[in-house]
Amino acid sequence: MVAKLFQRLNQIWRIIATGFCFAVFGVGGVVLTLLVLPLQRVLEPCKHKQKQKARITVHYSFKFFVALMHYMGVIHFSVEDKQRFSQLKGQLVLANHPSLIDVVVLISVIKHADCLVKAHLFKNPFMRGVIKGTGYISNEDPQELLNECEASLAAGNNLIIFPEGTRTTPGDPLKFKRGAANIAARCKAPITSVMINMKPSTLTKDTPWYRVAPTKAHFTMRFAKHAFTGDKFYNNEQPAMQARQLTRDLQHYFSEELRHQ
Repeated sequence: MVAKLFQRLNQIWRIIATGFCFAVFGVGGVVLTLLVLPLQRVLEPCKHKQKQKARITVHYSFKFFVALMHYMGVIHFSVEDKQRFSQLKGQLVLANHPSLIDVVVLISVIKHADCLVKAHLFKNPFMRGVIKGTGYISNEDPQELLNECEASLAAGNNLIIFPEGTRTTPGDPLKFKRGAANIAARCKAPITSVMINMKPSTLTKDTPWYRVAPTKAHFTMRFAKHAFTGDKFYNNEQPAMQARQLTRDLQHYFSEELRHQ
């Protein structure tokens, strides 16, 4: 009886704490948009350096947000090989996508991070200023997207992509789209595979933020045990054929890695 009462009180606390953390996230986005990033642009006339500084600012802001969620007891975070994440350069970072905060955690541990952003987020009042300031890549125009991805990787940025294109539905098998494979085949960049796990599931697709798990969730993130280079697909075959095969192989590879973790 006492254990159930404690569990219920803990769940209520996590609902309140989750709401507080997301409120901080929203306010932080507004502060960055209206104050911090404009000030950086005034002090730094070079547009390239403006984006670099904006991305570093977002990196440390997300690091603070993850720490806030962790220490308030909302979610327990465990990231293996943090030092290795900080040393990545010019990598195509592919990850599975079980929760809402996956990209936040990835950017919090990868300093020189770039990422693909859904076009509708450029209209989000809390995030559009941050997204534009950092120069993150919109998925609105497929051809322009490929050009920007190629330029970003060539500049030494680490490009974060979720091959599923959206969050995984709990209990469903992974289903990858061809976008990540098209970028990999076009850019021929080295691939770094990242495995993310959230147990019990929370902040999942079509689930409101306040519907927290009965017990505190544990978020774990690690590099894949076995490397996936994709080199054999960077050949003279038609890009469409490359993308189809690479998508199938990536989906199988991630499914097997997650099944054995």
